[in-house]
Amino acid sequence: GGEDFDNRMVNHFAQEFQRKYKKDLKNNKRALRRLRTACERAKRTLSSSTQASIEIDSLFEG
Repeated sequence: GGEDFDNRMVNHFAQEFQRKYKKDLKNNKRALRRLRTACERAKRTLSSSTQASIEIDSLFEG
């Protein structure tokens, strides 16, 4: 369902963030919540468009 898709997106982008910045989001509840919100927004965009961007200012430290 939709929540499974959200979870996969969050996991994917958390892994990408770890790979790119060497920072683990999995222990940062606030960052994960912000990432999940952005993923849900992107999913809604993708329901009517072929691409979507995810941008979050100061995701880890902010």
